[in-house]
Amino acid sequence: MYVATLLTNPATPKLDAATVEALRNAWGGGAAVWLNPGVAAEFSLAVMPDNLWQVWQDLQPLGIDLAVQAAEGRRKRMLLADMDSTMIRQECIDELADEAGVGAYVAGITARAMNGELEFEEALRERVALLKGLDESVIAKVMAARITFTPGGRELIATMKGNGSYAALVSGGFTAFTTHVAQALGFDEHRANTLQIKDGKLTGTVADPILGREAKVAALDEISARLGISPAEVMAVGDGANDLGMLGRAGAGVALHAKPSVAAQCTLRINHGDLSALLYLQGYHLGEFHA
Repeated sequence: MYVATLLTNPATPKLDAATVEALRNAWGGGAAVWLNPGVAAEFSLAVMPDNLWQVWQDLQPLGIDLAVQAAEGRRKRMLLADMDSTMIRQECIDELADEAGVGAYVAGITARAMNGELEFEEALRERVALLKGLDESVIAKVMAARITFTPGGRELIATMKGNGSYAALVSGGFTAFTTHVAQALGFDEHRANTLQIKDGKLTGTVADPILGREAKVAALDEISARLGISPAEVMAVGDGANDLGMLGRAGAGVALHAKPSVAAQCTLRINHGDLSALLYLQGYHLGEFHA
C-alpha cells in the first residue's frame, strides 16, 4: 500500500477539496484524510501511479507539492537535517562573507557548489580563505542579526522527539553556528566544520577533516547504528548537492526547496511547504504537533 500526500505552504493555504478529490478519483484512492484543512491531505493507494511525475509537474504552478510513498514505516525514528538553507533560511558563509566585503563573490561559489558544479571541499576552502582577518565577534553579530529559522522547524523536531525520535543536525557549515541552532531548535546533537581562529581573528582556514557529502552519510550510519535503528528508519532533509548521499541513504530523503539538480534525484520534493511538511509526510495531523 502507498500513501499520496498533497500539501502547500501553511502561510498561504491553497489546497482545496476539489483538487484532492479529483486526484483521488483519478487514481482510485481511498477516502481523503485532511491533516490540516487547506494545507495538507492524504489518501491511500493500492499501486504506485505511473503518471506521478506528470501530475506533480502539473501541480507545481498551483503551489501544491505531491508525494507518494510506501505506507508502511513512514513514521521515522530519527531526523537528520542539514542546516544552511534548510533549518535556517540563510547560508552562514555567505553572511560572513558579506561582512568581509566579498558577499556576492562567495555567494556565487556557494550556489555552484550546492548545485553540484564544484567539488564541495575545495569550494569551502576557497570561500573560507576569503574570510581571513575577520574578527571572530562577527560570528555572533551575524547569528543575531542575519540568521532566521525556517518555519516549522521547532514543531518538526518537538513532534518527532515527542514521539520517541532522535534529532541530529549535520552541516557542511560551521560549529560556531550549529551550536546555537541545535540548542535553539532542540536537536540532540550536531556536527559541522570548525573555523580556525587565532588572536581573535579568523585565520582563513577550516580544520580537517572537512565535513562534506561522505561525512553526512557516515553520520547517518554511525548515529543510527548507535541508536539501534536502520537507515530505513531515518528521515533526512537537505537542499544541496552535498546532501544527496544522506538523502539517498535515508528511508525518507526530503529535498526541501532544493537546487533543481538535487531535487531531480529525490522522490520526496518539497518546493512550497515549510518544514512542517516533513510531519505531514509522516502522517501527523496538525492536532498532533508539539510546540
